[in-house]
Amino acid sequence: MEPEAGPLPLIVLTGFLGSGKTTLLRRLLASTEFHDAAVLINEFGAVGLDHLIVRNLTDSAVLLQSGCVCCSIRGDLSEALMQLLTQRDRGEIPRFGRVIIETTGLADPSPILATLMCHPALRHHLRLAKVAATVDAVLGEANLDRHPELIKQIAAADHLILTKMDLASRESSERLRRRLSALNPAAAIDQAIYGRVDPSLIARLGARSAPTMVVAGEEASASFAPTHQRPAGQPVSSFVITLSEPVDWAAFGLWLSLLAYKHGAALLRVKGILRVVGSDLPVLIHGVQHLIHLPEHLSAWPSEDRSSHVVFIALGLERQAVERSLRKFLRLENPALRGAA
Repeated sequence: MEPEAGPLPLIVLTGFLGSGKTTLLRRLLASTEFHDAAVLINEFGAVGLDHLIVRNLTDSAVLLQSGCVCCSIRGDLSEALMQLLTQRDRGEIPRFGRVIIETTGLADPSPILATLMCHPALRHHLRLAKVAATVDAVLGEANLDRHPELIKQIAAADHLILTKMDLASRESSERLRRRLSALNPAAAIDQAIYGRVDPSLIARLGARSAPTMVVAGEEASASFAPTHQRPAGQPVSSFVITLSEPVDWAAFGLWLSLLAYKHGAALLRVKGILRVVGSDLPVLIHGVQHLIHLPEHLSAWPSEDRSSHVVFIALGLERQAVERSLRKFLRLENPALRGAA
């Protein structure tokens, strides 16, 4: 097999305890779309795949019946990924074309994203293509009210997969969909029954470059008035800031970095598409808490809309204050914000 032209795509699969991650993963690995995948799972997750294991390849890697390579993460994630890549290059394990990381049910995905963003070698070999989160359609609403981990998983996701739809009523499913759309208006939402979902929806790359949900998400956000309470009492809000004027990229980048530095713990997710000064093409931005991804330049606009749209999912941050700060930094006026507290 010839060496890949660029970094391998990496998918992070997260979701709360019992939401069907392993069932979904098992279905994906049996599909042709994922025949060339390498999977990293935690020790507990590995138990759910035992019956798929054929033989040991190394101390840390096994070959599944699907042909996929599966490893358990016993220590540092970056070390596990680098070891997997090294074994692949040496021919010790089959060559793979993509990587999937399955998190634990109580995991906050942000440290994984931080590892991928900050490790120089990993950034050269891997690129984050998608964060997918499974959400239990039966227990989803209750879990949102009780478990802040689920809120962080949803906030970090590009793609939400509703599971156990066959067990949930239509009313509760629609209510959960509205709540998820309000909490993360930039995420696509699909459903799975017994882990069955079109594998191409998950395999499709560039989900982190799908800003067309932003405008629709703003409408959902406004109609649902999203304010969810964590057990500690902190409100989680999602809002969209729209700028019709072109944005000075240097000023915006500095502002976003300062915002992440000061409010990173409260900044669960930032995602947007920008119209920048001096360019006819859009720029995509992504951020999770204190970390901001490198900007991505698109080759075309996804729609006729040429405005900038930035989605924020945050703890305790008010839209007016954030937008006022941004416009002041960019020296853009907005009469609606004049005199606002």
